[in-house]
Amino acid sequence: MLSRTADHLFWMARYTERAENTARMLDVNVQTSMLPQSEQENAQGWRALLGISELQYAFNQKYSSLEGREVIDFMVRDPGNSSSIVACLTAARENARAVRGTLTTEVWEIQNQTWLDMQRRLKSDLLETDPSKFFEWVKYRSHLSRGVTLGTMLRDEAVHFIRLGTFLERADNTARILDVKYHGGAKETGENMTQRDFYYWGAMLRSVSGFEIYRKVYRDVITPARIAELLMLRGDMPRSLLACMDEVVQNLHEVRNDVSADTERFAGRLRAELQFGKIEDILAEGLHDTLTRFLADIYELGNRVSRDFLVPLAA
Repeated sequence: MLSRTADHLFWMARYTERAENTARMLDVNVQTSMLPQSEQENAQGWRALLGISELQYAFNQKYSSLEGREVIDFMVRDPGNSSSIVACLTAARENARAVRGTLTTEVWEIQNQTWLDMQRRLKSDLLETDPSKFFEWVKYRSHLSRGVTLGTMLRDEAVHFIRLGTFLERADNTARILDVKYHGGAKETGENMTQRDFYYWGAMLRSVSGFEIYRKVYRDVITPARIAELLMLRGDMPRSLLACMDEVVQNLHEVRNDVSADTERFAGRLRAELQFGKIEDILAEGLHDTLTRFLADIYELGNRVSRDFLVPLAA
């Protein structure tokens, strides 16, 4: 496959996943902002959201105050924010258009229709009156895109590069959410957990579609340590770091070439650390340090994939 074609497929998937992840984070903040809390606590939640996406500086350059509605507007439809939902879905559609001949008709129509529907929805007052409904729509369109891709495309290199983009982006996002929410959230656990703490951690789990899974796996009270274990080390949790790395390693193997052996080893090491890791050891070492290192490694892995398979990133 031509590297430029692989590049468009890879980034189409990454941008689609990024739009979904942004919608998930915004939705959970909208829900938690409704809990009884001080203005300072509410502002801290929105500040943490900007921190997850490394957008605090860009936001401060445009807005003088930190309000929920301004953060939502900035992260949904600000054309100057390259990580906004509008920018991501537009970029996903443009990448899909560039490789229209590689995609099935159904996959292209999903990307194109998503972009068209987004324009109509943003012209209405839906984002102001019912933001959660808009975020659910974004998530639904992302789910639909993945399902149609797997349901209609030949399982060749095109699908493997799409999957690579999806799970690299998902791993990065899960690590960011866990890092910020774990250290910025409620401190009490177990019997000392208050009702607000329970809703905080419950909302955090829902942001990664993990609330029902947590209940099924642990059948006990929600604790931050178990959340960390679920989102890092459980290979059967779809959005966990280990599940993402399983997919990355598998799809890297399918598209391997003469220069990718070192990248495969690098990805395999990241997976092995998660596969054989214990949450007690990770917490003893420091969760923040572990996740910071993982994020740096994921960034490096993305660069290696670009170097070995795609159009090289600009220096």
